[in-house]
Amino acid sequence: MAGSFRDLTVFKKAFALSMDVFNIINKFPSKEKFELTDQIRRSSRAVCRAIGEGYRKRQYPKHFSSKML
Repeated sequence: MAGSFRDLTVFKKAFALSMDVFNIINKFPSKEKFELTDQIRRSSRAVCRAIGEGYRKRQYPKHFSSKML
């Protein structure tokens, strides 16, 4: 059995991008932070979450592919 999904290159890249998004959002004007950032943050985190869920379900091909699409 392989290691954690956190060892996957795709997860590392998605996580780095998510952190970049977080750092960029912190530079938004305060008025825009509350209107725009919540959805952007959740979207950027969703990629990492889907990779983790799919990795845990990889022995079920249909479930795995549904998470990767």
